[in-house]
Amino acid sequence: MFHGEALRFSFQALQANKFRAFLTALGLVIGNASVILVVTISLTSRDYILDQIQRIGSNLIYAQYEAGNNATGAAAAADYVKIADVDAVRDQLGSRVVAATGVMNSFDRIRVQGGEEDVAIIGSDQYYPQVRNLDLLAGRFFDMSDVSQRHRVALLMERLARRLFGSQSAAVGQTVKLHGLQFAVIGTFKEKTESFGLSELSGENVLIPITVLRYFAPIERIDPLYVQARSASEVPAITSIVKTILESRHRAGAKYRVDNLAAILDAARRIATVLTVVLMLVSALALIISGIGIMNIMLVTVTERTREIGLRMAVGAARRDVLEQFLAEAVIISMAGGVAGILIGVAIPLSVRFFTDDFAIPISPLSIAVAFTVSLIVGLAFGMLPASRASRLNPTEALRYE
Repeated sequence: MFHGEALRFSFQALQANKFRAFLTALGLVIGNASVILVVTISLTSRDYILDQIQRIGSNLIYAQYEAGNNATGAAAAADYVKIADVDAVRDQLGSRVVAATGVMNSFDRIRVQGGEEDVAIIGSDQYYPQVRNLDLLAGRFFDMSDVSQRHRVALLMERLARRLFGSQSAAVGQTVKLHGLQFAVIGTFKEKTESFGLSELSGENVLIPITVLRYFAPIERIDPLYVQARSASEVPAITSIVKTILESRHRAGAKYRVDNLAAILDAARRIATVLTVVLMLVSALALIISGIGIMNIMLVTVTERTREIGLRMAVGAARRDVLEQFLAEAVIISMAGGVAGILIGVAIPLSVRFFTDDFAIPISPLSIAVAFTVSLIVGLAFGMLPASRASRLNPTEALRYE
């Protein structure tokens, strides 16, 4: 019997029990769709998380005073990072960094919607919007002259501007009273990527020149100092240099924490990889279970068709022909379910593009290849036992089977 005849007989046998063949293949449909969707979801989640971290600043380095050596009073205050330290970092690193900036923090009570509230005030310079990747909504950021000449200008975060003046554009040109002085609002802004209050930006901040805020703060303290490296490869070296600069400019024993987001990026990648592997193993169980279902149904089919097998052997069919026919049936069921599962697994992510152009879900070609290969292996592996049992039947005994 030729291979074409084996396939033709296999299709005829499956058509005679269409519903059973469909239910048998359904496990492969679910399993393969699950594999592709799991990999797709994992890749999408990983890319989203990494993109959010990188938007905050993949080349960002931040430093702050951590601990002293049991000093108190003026000696302890001298250990804090100063504006002069920011200038020293900027001068010594030169072209290796895009920018360096410092942040001073303060609080004041202002009138918001008929009541007084505590509002966080941030003091920084003209490099702060660039380093922190801020998005200007209306007006302008302050420039070098605003900082050097201590202009009383302010920028409001999006939510605060809306609560105070109704909208971002309406806030520009208004005034706010901070520490007893009137400040002209020259712009409104927001974070391009939310840090969810884990940074100095809480969502309702006022940003003013650091040279102005310095006169309201009892102690000069930069917390944190930000440095944006020009390239990702320079981040580890610059992190070490910044720490050395700070320690060299302060008393022995003062400790400074200098970190970057590279470690967070690496951790996010490792977590995403582990989750992908775990979820794929769970999906693989569905494929194994469906393979067991195929084997079970094929064993039942062999029993039901014992007389047919005996008759084929009696008219000259070789054991290999019988083996090939039943193995072909198992592979057809497996591959049909596998292809259907792949189409469903690919169609769901692609359908998202009909609803939005802003969000594209990546589809892994590797997951499709793995799903297709596993479907073939499942059909061969779990179809071999029933096919082998059918080929080993004694023709005489098979013909007498009732």
